[in-house]
Amino acid sequence: MANVEMDTIRPSIEMDVIRDNKEEPSSVEAAVGDVTYFKMQSIAERDDAGLRRVGKQPVLKRRFGFMSMLGFSCTILITWEAELMTLGGLFENGGYAGTVYSFIIAWIGILCAFTTMGELASMAPTSGGQYHWVSMLAPPGSRRYLSYLVGWMNVVGWQSAVAGVGFLNASLIQGISALNSTSYSPKPWQATLMFWAVVLVAVFVNTVVSSLLPKVEGLVLILHVLGFFAILIPLVSMGPHGDATDVFTVFVNGGGWPTMGVSFMVGLVATTWNFLGADGAVHMSEEVHNAAVVVPWAIIFSIVLNGALGFGMLLATLFRLGDPDVVFASAAPFMTIFQQAVGANGGANAMIAIIILLAFSALISITAGASRMAWSFARDRGLPGWQYLSKVDSKTSIPIFAVALTATISCLLALINIGSNAAFSDVISLTINGLFTTYLLGNTLLLWRRVTGKIKMDFEVDSDLGNTDCDNLVWGPMRVPEPFGTIVNVIGCVFMIVVLFFSFWPSVNNPTASSMNYSSLMLGATVIFSTVYYFVSARKTYTGPIVEI
Repeated sequence: MANVEMDTIRPSIEMDVIRDNKEEPSSVEAAVGDVTYFKMQSIAERDDAGLRRVGKQPVLKRRFGFMSMLGFSCTILITWEAELMTLGGLFENGGYAGTVYSFIIAWIGILCAFTTMGELASMAPTSGGQYHWVSMLAPPGSRRYLSYLVGWMNVVGWQSAVAGVGFLNASLIQGISALNSTSYSPKPWQATLMFWAVVLVAVFVNTVVSSLLPKVEGLVLILHVLGFFAILIPLVSMGPHGDATDVFTVFVNGGGWPTMGVSFMVGLVATTWNFLGADGAVHMSEEVHNAAVVVPWAIIFSIVLNGALGFGMLLATLFRLGDPDVVFASAAPFMTIFQQAVGANGGANAMIAIIILLAFSALISITAGASRMAWSFARDRGLPGWQYLSKVDSKTSIPIFAVALTATISCLLALINIGSNAAFSDVISLTINGLFTTYLLGNTLLLWRRVTGKIKMDFEVDSDLGNTDCDNLVWGPMRVPEPFGTIVNVIGCVFMIVVLFFSFWPSVNNPTASSMNYSSLMLGATVIFSTVYYFVSARKTYTGPIVEI
């Protein structure tokens, strides 16, 4: 190492915390006093100690820092992109004004809910996330069963998310093909083949070139922001002009509900879907430097950033919507909006290509999050075949079997789409129902423990273990001061209860068999299956998150 004056070495501790893929220097470099090295070592030691404190041995390689994890979380959310793709459903129950106000409510509600989840992630930064939190917060008599149930719903919810986003990618490819060729007629089997193709590429990125994933997430974060302006500017400058009175005062009850209020609440669920998946960062916790701090703040910042971009895109789209009857009569309304704004297929294709690229990036990140969730639950013996699913590849430090399971499940689910698109949609509806149930249970239990004063500050505890059960609860470094912590916790819980309740409603009143919402049936089947499996077999092996040290 070249001779360097020590006063020229002034690395920022915060930058060291978030720097990605930091390689360990040689022993010679360490011997001459590489300040950055020692600071990174202290962060690494603190991460490992924090993981051991919740009973887990560190086995995954920490590659992510703040910026790459922010990119990861933003990529899963893709709020402004998803908003464009779901505009038809948003407009049906709410119209112009309903879409605007439901977005604001959803943004605030999600921010409160995930700020509380950030506190939980700071207390126990493990890949298990919700099921670990429920285990440590629930009463002793029910902690095993409740955490097992939450673990299953979380696994199923994330596997459904992979299938949903994979199908979304296939639909986008079919949509842009139909836009450019009037003779092209999309077929379900074609969508399934495209689905398989994009999932296989996502698996390749998550396995063969997994070491590049943090850098990819950083690049996607840049594209996420720049792509927003690349679409917003031509849309605002070239699209048809709308009326502010319509945007802020006109509501639409397209679902035929008895009151506009009910229609608005049904539409609120569709808006909330555009913020779903922020817990993906939680399931990557064991691969993040300074996870107890970085993961909570990455979640919060991603919701703030995505909310701001999403609200801006929503207003721009509504003001440049044109004739809603024409737009929503098309198979892909947002593509029609792009086409009528720029007046040419070439410009519309470029705008759509940005959406497709970001949607594919979301699939890569969701595959990573889903596989880590499955791996963690298998590590605690919650899944059949846990002996294999819990293994980590020694060369890549990636849970290869869990990634393979995730890809296999999603590819099998894609076969349902060949027979019935409605049935496939019912299956992937578990994403919002399953995940919101896990969010609500964890946050509600935290609210109970915080108001009863059961959670101690770190300096009040003298133990090698913490946050493994309700007798040794300790706040993490990221904590919202009281009384604001309780207020935020309550708002988040109330919001999730409302959204979860209306998530079981169909989008239209008096639905037919094809328009009925069967998500309650799917969630009920998941609960029944996991409960039966627990009492028949799993209770013999699953005792909650295993204390490995």
